Amino acid sequence: MTYDLLTALAAFAFVTSITPGPNNLMLMTSGANFGFRRTIPHMLGVGLGFVIMVILVGAGLVGVFDAYPVSYTVLKVFSVAYLLYLAWKIANSSAPGEAGRSASPMTFLQAALFQWVNPKAWAMALTAVTVYAPSQSLAAIALVALVFGLVNLPSVGSWTILGQQMRRFLTNPLQLRVFNISMALLLVASLAPMLF
Repeated sequence: MTYDLLTALAAFAFVTSITPGPNNLMLMTSGANFGFRRTIPHMLGVGLGFVIMVILVGAGLVGVFDAYPVSYTVLKVFSVAYLLYLAWKIANSSAPGEAGRSASPMTFLQAALFQWVNPKAWAMALTAVTVYAPSQSLAAIALVALVFGLVNLPSVGSWTILGQQMRRFLTNPLQLRVFNISMALLLVASLAPMLF
């Protein structure tokens, strides 16, 4: 890969990783509700889960979708349904320590598996592999995954820190509830590009 192409890949990875999307909105919400430390497994799950997704998409998973076009529709319906469910959970979550003591941040495995129903993650992975690893050689796919791995964690971490800092302003249950409902609505709004 040439220096110019590597620079373009790094820029693409940064822009797509740092901009709002389901992962970043959920990490900001988790940072606000549970703090940075308790959200670390969620962040690591997003980072590693996406790297694995890029590798598998590059290794031929995209061919399955091309061979069976209905699979795109099935994935889309499942993704929308799951994101709506997550938005409902976020909107109805209570502050830690309130009646909902069972509230907990997303685990590493949940976050890693979430990448497979995240429409933004699919768009990022498919674009990255087709544009920056068109030969689909193992070395090119591994480089794309490595660049995303290096760029993604600090990007998603910044959203968690933003959420944690917002905790200072979300000092009562009503403020936290309004914040959670707002984040749920933004999560639903993030589906618009996929639906339209």
